[in-house]
Amino acid sequence: MFDGSFDIWHWLIVLVIVIAIFGTKKLAGAGSDLGAAIRNFKKAVKEGKREAEEMKADVEAAAPGAPSQPASLDAPVAAKAKTAAEDAAAPGAAAATHGQTH
Repeated sequence: MFDGSFDIWHWLIVLVIVIAIFGTKKLAGAGSDLGAAIRNFKKAVKEGKREAEEMKADVEAAAPGAPSQPASLDAPVAAKAKTAAEDAAAPGAAAATHGQTH
């Protein structure tokens, strides 16, 4: 059904018709707009890759034993864990202190 539909002569005829309808100025403008869009896309992709590499380097540069949160956020968690461990170790003492009012 489509034998020869991708022959070079068919595409040349289509090109001549498109040029006749739109004119060379409009096609040149569309081509330059398309080229600018492709350049901007490539530039954005390169910047995104560069930012991702910088973020990866920052993460890798962090000390291996460094906390993932600031110390001020770790302190309440550690205090709560310590009191929970103390409560589990001495159930009678923990019950006596919870009943007191300050």
